[in-house]
Amino acid sequence: MKSFSPVAFGALLVGGMAIGFAGILMRLSDVNPIASAFWRMALASPLLWAWAFATARSDAAAGLSTDLSRILVLSGVFFAGDLAIWHLALHYTTVANATLLSNMTPLFIAIWLFFVYKTRFSNGFLIGMAVALGGAVLLIGPSASTSSTQLMGDGLGFFSAVFYAGYQLVIKDCRESYSTARLMAWSTTISAVILLPLALLMPGPFLPPNAEGWIPLLALALVAQIGGQTVIAYAFAHLPASLASVSLLIQPLTAALAALAIFGERIGPWQIAGGALLLCGIYLSKRNST
Repeated sequence: MKSFSPVAFGALLVGGMAIGFAGILMRLSDVNPIASAFWRMALASPLLWAWAFATARSDAAAGLSTDLSRILVLSGVFFAGDLAIWHLALHYTTVANATLLSNMTPLFIAIWLFFVYKTRFSNGFLIGMAVALGGAVLLIGPSASTSSTQLMGDGLGFFSAVFYAGYQLVIKDCRESYSTARLMAWSTTISAVILLPLALLMPGPFLPPNAEGWIPLLALALVAQIGGQTVIAYAFAHLPASLASVSLLIQPLTAALAALAIFGERIGPWQIAGGALLLCGIYLSKRNST
């Protein structure tokens, strides 16, 4: 197991909080849900490629790969699937619900690591993960609805977690041979290519109606993709995948607070308690993964 890196862990939490605003920004956009996912990737790609080309010499000196590979394609496929399904979920359910359910990845990652790599987890880590997941469920539990529309949105949010888990595991493997800049440039571009036809086929506008409509899409690219996923990709190179996936449960807490402030999605006492438990679970997982 890698030694614990406070800088990487701090970066992971900052990245997780940045992604917590993705649902808010998607709701504020004037394009269809898949189009907002596409523009998030497409607008971030040029900046990421500029960074990748700027670090190409240092990557070569460090013996890191730069060419497209099968595992990079896989990262783009998984992330495109995650974004497409999650953005649809946001169309039918609350920001907090969709964000939480898409971050149930610790369950899938722990199962994958256990069966494929025979990973054994300490009791302290398992308790921390259970507390974090329980807190996350409590965070959105009181607002759960039995309407068919919201249930469909919740189901989509949960299904997106499968793709998000796959993306996190692939990104973790990619960081062994690719720099953060090159990895994110390739992965983001591949995701954009996959999302483009889906966005064009999806009912609803593909382009924003005016110049102001580009603001939330640019914010998605800069805050969620570059400030969020890119920072997380850096952190994944220095932290165990199990700890990283649990710590990313900071996203639904951020999303719930932001949704309260912007859309009036209320947070009651049980949800506040859930947020506190979530943070305690993250701390316990961190403490028992060192």
